[in-house]
Amino acid sequence: MSEYYIVIAACLSFAVTALSGFVLIPLLRRLRFGQSIREDGPTWHEKKQGTPTMGGIMFILGIGAAIPFALSKAGDSGEKYGIIYCGLTALLFGLVGFIDDFIKVSKKQNLGVTVKQKLFLQFAAAIAFTVSMGVSGLLSSQIDIPFTKWSIDIGFAIYPLTVIALVGIVNAVNITDGLDGLASGVTWIVGIFFLLAASVFKLEGYSVLAAALAAAMMGFLVWNFYPAKVFMGDTGSLFLGGLVGTLCFALRMPLIFLIVGIVYMIEILSDVIQVLHYKRTKRRVFLMAPIHHHFEKKGWSEVRIDFTAMGLTLLFAAGAFLWIYFVKI
Repeated sequence: MSEYYIVIAACLSFAVTALSGFVLIPLLRRLRFGQSIREDGPTWHEKKQGTPTMGGIMFILGIGAAIPFALSKAGDSGEKYGIIYCGLTALLFGLVGFIDDFIKVSKKQNLGVTVKQKLFLQFAAAIAFTVSMGVSGLLSSQIDIPFTKWSIDIGFAIYPLTVIALVGIVNAVNITDGLDGLASGVTWIVGIFFLLAASVFKLEGYSVLAAALAAAMMGFLVWNFYPAKVFMGDTGSLFLGGLVGTLCFALRMPLIFLIVGIVYMIEILSDVIQVLHYKRTKRRVFLMAPIHHHFEKKGWSEVRIDFTAMGLTLLFAAGAFLWIYFVKI
């Protein structure tokens, strides 16, 4: 009766996430843990100054509450260990984000830990996950090519690839969290994809974990959709990136992120392209990067951008699932 566990875990994750907002958001206000808006950021975001941040704690609690259900439905010890590694790694990334957020709110500035410090900690978390999965025999060197029946064995290269890719995924999700409801709106659809994919692979524990992820995002959207009452902060976005990234490898299809995570990819690539092109030519490709700010400058509302991103994610996630269901299996 895996469906029963999925429903229970999803309801619990949604309820804990949504209801915790009644406690956490007033607490964050009393502590004056408000978001500091970047001076070089969009001027129209200045009205968001002081909105409570670190709200990612809400869905971390929600997903954490559902972990026992995921472990109880894991088919074997390998799946149990995989779920534990995914959860702990996401927590490690979330801890990096929490430290960054705490420095920002305590000093009332938009700069927390340095880029080098943040990358060092992120790589440490990614290495810990990769080694744990490798030692447990859960890291497959077979890489499936999306939309084909082909796969390639990259051997030992899977280790550096996992570390680099996981850090990249985490930062892609992090940079997507720039508008009310954008990262959470995209990620609930990604969670549904993982739920369906894991169900096809008969990995019931991962199905439950993915259901908790999707439900937690829905619960968070109660507070985070425009106009946001709370931001997830780096605490939440790095945690989400860690969970999404580790699930890609745990389900043994890392390249699927390029498809399902299309919005994350567009966001981080737009930022990279902008920086590199400006350094070379002193001209900008986009009106402002990452690309969601470009569309804001074009006159798009945050709600329109959110629904466009969710629609694009839904389209690509559907295509990825059809590949798994009709080609891969």
